[in-house]
Order: sequence, then structure tokens, then C-alpha cells
Amino acid sequence: MLTAFDLLPTILAAAETTTSPAQHPVRELFIEVAYLAASVLFILGLRGLTRPDKARRGMQLAAIGMLVAVLGTLIDFRIVDYTWIALGLVVGAGIGAAISIWMPMTAIPQRTAISHAFGALAATLVGISHYDYITRVLGEQVSGVDMAALGFEVMFGSLTITGSLMAFGKLQELLPSAPITYKFQNASNIGLFVLAVLMFLFLVFTSSDSASHAVVFYLMVLVGLAVGVLIVIPIGGADMPVVISLLNSYAGLASSATGFVLGNNVLIIAGALDGASGFILSILMSKAMNRSFTNVLFGAFGTPAAATGAASTAGLSVRPISVEDAAAQLAYAREVIIVPGYGMAVAQAQHQVRELAELIEKRGGEVKFAIHPVAGRMPGHMNVLLAEANVPYDKLLEMEEINDQFSRADVALVIGANDVVNPAARNDPSSPIYGMPILNADQAQSVIVLKRSMNPGFAGIENALFYDPKCSLLFGDAKASLSKLVAEVKTA
Repeated sequence: MLTAFDLLPTILAAAETTTSPAQHPVRELFIEVAYLAASVLFILGLRGLTRPDKARRGMQLAAIGMLVAVLGTLIDFRIVDYTWIALGLVVGAGIGAAISIWMPMTAIPQRTAISHAFGALAATLVGISHYDYITRVLGEQVSGVDMAALGFEVMFGSLTITGSLMAFGKLQELLPSAPITYKFQNASNIGLFVLAVLMFLFLVFTSSDSASHAVVFYLMVLVGLAVGVLIVIPIGGADMPVVISLLNSYAGLASSATGFVLGNNVLIIAGALDGASGFILSILMSKAMNRSFTNVLFGAFGTPAAATGAASTAGLSVRPISVEDAAAQLAYAREVIIVPGYGMAVAQAQHQVRELAELIEKRGGEVKFAIHPVAGRMPGHMNVLLAEANVPYDKLLEMEEINDQFSRADVALVIGANDVVNPAARNDPSSPIYGMPILNADQAQSVIVLKRSMNPGFAGIENALFYDPKCSLLFGDAKASLSKLVAEVKTA
């Protein structure tokens, strides 16, 4: 029985019965126009992501672009059976729908990491299959240009697979978030990467019909897999957002190389966009976090000494606060700066945060939101959550805009944030987050921290802010605590 996918190419088949691309002008024209339209939509989608108020539309444009690209590909005359393609579309669409419906916002970093792994796996398998088809099935030689594209594809694809899996493991806390280091780590990492590059050059400049060519090709894949593991495990959890962005760049570059191998223009363009934007974002994030880009690029470079953490807080105690007292401070404050963090995301408390902010403003106070670049473990995580709760975009201020205003704030309300407000980043050279720009919450007149327990943040270190005399801690689930604060502020 015919399916919709079987009928799709028959629209053009009546007039075109040959098997040469040049003899299928209508199909080829349709495909190239579809790819051009998809590329334009990808660019417009990426542009939309530069502003929070246009991000949703940007994502919709990119999704439409992907649909157009898939439809264009499906009418390629070389497709003779749609059974497996249809199965893949159904399974992929089902997985995508399940992720979008049931995946919590807190799992977006892990989801991003694992998607990079699968994207790179697809690119690597395409490269291996294409190499095997040319050399073994057809018995032909791979040209130097094609080998350069193939080698680039499988080398960056393979290291992205395992690198992304390691990042997923750290974010999911299946692996230690602290750096995993050992003696001569830097030298061995560089040595393996240089070995992979030498293998790549050997493959490009030697004949593919030699007995050693295939051995070196598959060995390069294995070395790439090893490099992916070894360059990520020495990177701590605090730097993981930069790692994910960089792996996104690698996956994009591998996809672009796949496009060159297959002669697919939309893969070349989309992969180049992904690779370039991911690389630029990684550099910008490294700068924002005052991290060495080489530390992330190669792993374990300049890794700071482990923090003692407990020394700065020894003998000190925190000051708990009741819901009633916290509500009174917020109700009569003239200026409040709210610092959202991962704890707010875990508790799904963004709607209660918005309600509290509206109540404070109805009483004459001014409320602003301080957004750290990596609050929530991924760039834009807090922006997305607060936008979901309809918090006005002009209330969300980036670190550079808000930091000078903390000293004028009556209350800094920290909701589930830890490392991004930790003064150790400024004061403790032994801290693993030393040098990372933080939000100046400690400079507010008073600080109220909503926290479930005294467990440390993702970087695994104590936060001296919690022991500051002007800081009070309201313990409990963030969503429950905020609901109680809202009720109290209403009656204050």
C-alpha cells in the first residue's frame, strides 16, 4: 500500500523518468529553491534569537526552515524507498514531541548536550558510510578534496560525540562536576589532538587504495572519541555552559563538512551558521566569565587550584529569617533586585516570582531582575523561564547593566542562585570560580536568600555571602516560600 512519502516524488515523476540530476531539472530546481528558502529562514531565526522579545518567533522561523529543508530533500530522485525514512520521521517526531512536552526546563542543558552527541553521531556515521561506500563498494579512490571534508567530518564529529556525553554526565551529575585531573594531562591531551591532525593529513595526502589508509581512517575515529572524553573531564561544572556552546560549534562544523561530502548546500550553510555562532558564543561567554578560552578549548589549561572553601566560613553561622519578617522587608522596600537562579528553575517558581514582583510594585516599590550570563547552567535559561511567566522584558537586566545598582537596592532577593553571587569569585584566589564576574548582591542594603538547604552550588564550594551579617536565609522549597511571601505581602 502506498504511503504519503511514496506518493511525494510521483508528482514530478511523469515527466522525468531518467536517473541523472541534469535530466531532472524540475526536481533539482525545487530542491535548490527549498534549500535557499530554508537557509534564509535559518538566518532570520538566528537573528531573532538575539532579542528575548523576538526569540519565540525566531525559533518558529528556524523550525519552518527545517521543515522546508526536509521536504526539499524528500523529493530527491535518488531516494528509491521511503520506508526507513518514514519510520525515522515518525520516531524522531515522537521523541521531539515528548521532549518538548514533558522535559522540565531544568534539564535543557542536559538535553542540549545529548542532542549535540546525536547530531555528531549522525555526521560521523554518514562520513564513515560514505568512505566505506567509495573505497570498498565502488572500489574507487577518494580524492584529496573529498578526503579533507570526510576527515574533518569524522574527526570533529567523533570528539563531539564523547565530549557531549561527558558534558551530559556532568550536568546530570552522573559524573563528578569537579575537574578530573591527572599528571601530564595537558601534554597527553595535546599529544592526542596532534596525533589526530597528523592522521588527517596522512589521509588527505596519501592514496586511499593503500592498505594502511583505511586503518588510519578508523584509528582517527577512535582517537577522536578519546580526545572528546579527555578534553571535557578536566573542566569543572562552573565552565560547563561554555563547553556546551563549544561542542555546539563542533557539531555544526561536522555537519557543514557532511554537506561538502554529500554536495548538500543546506547542510553546508546551516552547519556553518551553527559552527560560527557557537564558536563566537563560546568566546563571549569565556570573556563574560573571565575564563581562558584555551582552558575550555583544550581542557585542564590553567585549571585553578582547588578551593579550601570552609576556611573563610569557619566559626560563622547563617541567620534564618521567617516568612513574616522577609515579607515585611519586601513590602516596604523602595527598590528590590531579584536574582533568579537554578533553584528557581528546579522549583518552577517563576510565576510566583512574577506575582511577588507585581505586588511590590503595586505598593510603590521598584523591582528589577538581575540576570547572570550562566545562571541556570545555560545562557538565557532565566530569560526563558521569566518570559514564560510574562515578566516584562525591560525588567530583565544583564549583569553589566544591573551591577552598579545593587548598592542602591534596599533588598536583594536571591532565589536559588549560588555561584553567581558568591564573593569568593572576587576575594578568594584559591576558589575554582575566582575571576568569574558575579552579580553584586552582597552590596545591597540587605540580602534575603531563598534556599532549600545549605548544600553548595554546582561548583561545589561554600558561599561566604550566606554568612554575611546583612544576609538572611529563608529555607524551604522556593515555590512554597514565594507563595507564602505573596500571601504575607498582600496583608502587610
